[in-house]
Amino acid sequence: MYSERLDRYSNIVQSVAFAAMVIVGFGIILLPLLLIIWLSFFQNAVLALPPSAYTLSWYTQLADQSVFVNGFVNSFVVALLATAIGLAVSIPASFGIVRGNFPGRDLMMHFLTAPLTVPAIVIGAGLYVAFIFVEIATDLPLVGNRSGLIAGHVLLTIPWCVRLITANLSGFDITIEHAAQSLGASPVKSVLLVTIPGIWPGLVAAALFGFVVSFSNLEVSLFLVSPGQTTLQIAILQYLEWKIDPLIAAVSVVQTAMVAIALLITNRFVPLTRVV
Repeated sequence: MYSERLDRYSNIVQSVAFAAMVIVGFGIILLPLLLIIWLSFFQNAVLALPPSAYTLSWYTQLADQSVFVNGFVNSFVVALLATAIGLAVSIPASFGIVRGNFPGRDLMMHFLTAPLTVPAIVIGAGLYVAFIFVEIATDLPLVGNRSGLIAGHVLLTIPWCVRLITANLSGFDITIEHAAQSLGASPVKSVLLVTIPGIWPGLVAAALFGFVVSFSNLEVSLFLVSPGQTTLQIAILQYLEWKIDPLIAAVSVVQTAMVAIALLITNRFVPLTRVV
C-alpha cells in the first residue's frame, strides 16, 4: 500500500516537473518574440523603458517605406522561385536515392544535404568567389544578378527538400504503387497519381521549409544581391546601420505574422502533425 502511494506521488511529481520544463522551454522560445511585439508598439522613436505611450503608427508607416516593400517583394519572388527549382531537383533525386540500386547512394545523399553542415556565411562567400570565376570564363552575369541570387538560394532549399521527401518516400508502401501498375497504370502514371499524393505531406513540408529558409536568409544574400534589388533581410540590416527604432520591430512582427498565416493555411489543407 505504501509503495503504491509512493509510486503515485512519484508519477505526479514527474508529470508536474515535465510540465514545468515544457512551460519554461516555451517561455524561453517565445520571450524574444513577445519582446519584439511589445517594442513595436512603443511611441518613443528612441527606445527607452518604460515607454512614454503606445501607438500603431509604426505599422502604418511600413507602407511608406519603399525599401522594405521592395525588399519584401524581392525576397518573396526569390524564395518562391528557389523553392520551386529546389523541389524540381529534389523530387527526382529523392526517388533515385530511395528507389535506386546503384553504388554511391549514401554519398549522393550526403552531397545533397552537405549545405546543412556548412555555415551560411561560408556558403555565401564560396558562391561569390565561384560565380566570379564562372563569370570570367563564360561571361554569364551571375554576380550582382538575380539569377545568381536565386541559384544561391536553391542551394539552401535542396537539403531540406531532399531530407523531408526521402523520409516520406521511405515510409511509403511501394506495394500500393505496384498494385496500380498491375491494374494497367504505367510507372510514370502510378507515381503521379499514387505515390505523389501519398507523400503529399512531405512535399508540403519541403516547400514550406525551403521557402522559409530562403525568405529569411541573410548571409548568402549579402554576397549575391544585386544593386537596387535588396532583400528584406538586407534592407533591415541597412536600416539598423543608421537607426534603431520600433519600425524594425514592426517589420519583424509583420514578417513573423505572415509565416504564421502561411502555417495556418498549410494546416488547413495538410495537418502539420503529418508534415514532419
